[in-house]
Amino acid sequence: MTAPAPLPEKLQNIVGMFKTVPKAMRLQALLEYSRKLPPLPQKYAEHPEFLKPVPECSSPFFLVTEKDDAGRVNLHFKVPEDAPTVRGYAGILHEALSGETPETILNVPDNFYMDMGLTELITPMRLRGMGAILMRLKKDVDGQ
Repeated sequence: MTAPAPLPEKLQNIVGMFKTVPKAMRLQALLEYSRKLPPLPQKYAEHPEFLKPVPECSSPFFLVTEKDDAGRVNLHFKVPEDAPTVRGYAGILHEALSGETPETILNVPDNFYMDMGLTELITPMRLRGMGAILMRLKKDVDGQ
């Protein structure tokens, strides 16, 4: 059995930060990432048909990936403002994985978010949604 791939450096730093901050501050940290999520580029706001839904997520969640000329993947997410924990997760994925190679994204362990110490703060349904978002992201990247 092979060891799981290590997390990409940015993601490893974020997961490590969540693990070390007191439980009471983890939710606040997640909300900070929700505020960092960049708006959807105008070309996708005007053409939502290019966005891929994540129906397993309890909040309306859409994503689109695009490769740049160097073969790196840029991530874009549409998440409602009234879903701050899901927006926070999207903000983490954007900060840690946007601009990475497809291989890097595909090698992210499927349940890395379980190591962030959020299980006491977020409902199991939301945690399953986080897993579904990562799986959809990987499926999208794999299909490019």
